[in-house]
Amino acid sequence: MRICLLLPSVYGMRGDVRSAVNLAGELAGRHDVEIVSVRRHRERPFFPVAPEVRLSWVVDAQPGVRHLLPPGQMRTEVALWRRLRALKADVIISTRPGLSVQVARHGPRDAVRIAREWGRPPVPGPIRKFYPRLDAVATATETSRQDWDRLLNGGTEVRLIPDALPAGPWPRSRMDNRIVAAGGRWVPVKAYDRLIRAFAAVAGKRPDWRLRLYGGGPEDKRLRALVQDLNLHNHVYFMGTTSDLTGEFAKASIVAVSSRAEVLGMTVIEAMASGVPVIGFDSPRGPGEFVADGRSGVLVPEGEGEIEAYASALLALIDDERRRRELSAGALAAAAAYAAPPVAEQWEKLIAAASR
Repeated sequence: MRICLLLPSVYGMRGDVRSAVNLAGELAGRHDVEIVSVRRHRERPFFPVAPEVRLSWVVDAQPGVRHLLPPGQMRTEVALWRRLRALKADVIISTRPGLSVQVARHGPRDAVRIAREWGRPPVPGPIRKFYPRLDAVATATETSRQDWDRLLNGGTEVRLIPDALPAGPWPRSRMDNRIVAAGGRWVPVKAYDRLIRAFAAVAGKRPDWRLRLYGGGPEDKRLRALVQDLNLHNHVYFMGTTSDLTGEFAKASIVAVSSRAEVLGMTVIEAMASGVPVIGFDSPRGPGEFVADGRSGVLVPEGEGEIEAYASALLALIDDERRRRELSAGALAAAAAYAAPPVAEQWEKLIAAASR
């Protein structure tokens, strides 16, 4: 079976890209799989792509590349329309609402067309108009499934299929390093400032523990300035980006998630796959989508006094090694649901059902 995964860019550092690359690698063991990236802005993808997966792009946006049409949205859309109309595939999985609308409009009608969704439905007009042409919608969380099911109201099947972890075996934490780790894009919704402020209280009482921050993004300067203002330069370390976040988490004993919404939960499930308990805020669409409080991690209420509550939760877990190891075992058990083989099998079942 020829399966095409359509991404805005496979070259970026995003959880949805990581998930798609993991899924493609697993499916490639049994199918002819291609990742089509709408844009290419660097020489190689940020995350390693399995050698069995073919990789192509629609628009090469690397510096110095010349094009017949001037740069901009119109050039990209024209090139995408042409590519979709000429695409030879049995299955097309599109990974953003904008792309899914284009697949519904211009993709080959004899292909199974599935929209992969992570968050809430965007402006509903085009969705209601074009999504009924698709064969199915697959969401990564139950909350998202309910949102899309309400919007489409039976017009298209909506099914929950979790994100896939990298192929195993996964590295496992020994749980003996005095390290708290966090990773992802440094953008406002991730609220790393809340984590840094909470860790200031931890550093004052447990100065032998360290916070490692992996990633990068527009919040870089502001977060570094906050670390300096709080005099945490000997306690908080900016580790840069990594394509192996699971391996880095395996060096920690706690993974901290401070986001206001965790629609893309790859950070959380990669932590659990490493056997590391997660501490996060119990926010709507937050880590609670993936973490069972008291079994695979700890959820802290948001609102008044949230920074102090988060710091207290960190300190409680730091001081209780037995509890950390119990949560570690729970995290490993929970991560099994995100292993690539069973996730790929769910995709194959959805494709088979949509093909009938």
